Amino acid sequence: MALMPVQGQVLGDFVINLVPIDSEDSMDVVAEKIAYHSVNRRVAKQDKPLRVRHHGHVLPRDATAESAGVGALDYLEAFYSDGAP
Repeated sequence: MALMPVQGQVLGDFVINLVPIDSEDSMDVVAEKIAYHSVNRRVAKQDKPLRVRHHGHVLPRDATAESAGVGALDYLEAFYSDGAP
């Protein structure tokens, strides 16, 4: 368990936030932490699951930051998914 900052942005937002995450956080948790700063502020909440994209790849929802290779200050994009895996 290690706390690290990442650059997080929700698709459709123009702001990139510095978001503290834990290396053991699942991508579902990471997505929520990123969304906290944008959803219902500059991005409308949707009734769809949030997913995380890292280096152009959509990460599995149950992957941890550490297992997905996310490092400090990496850029992560959270986006609403249509439910595809």
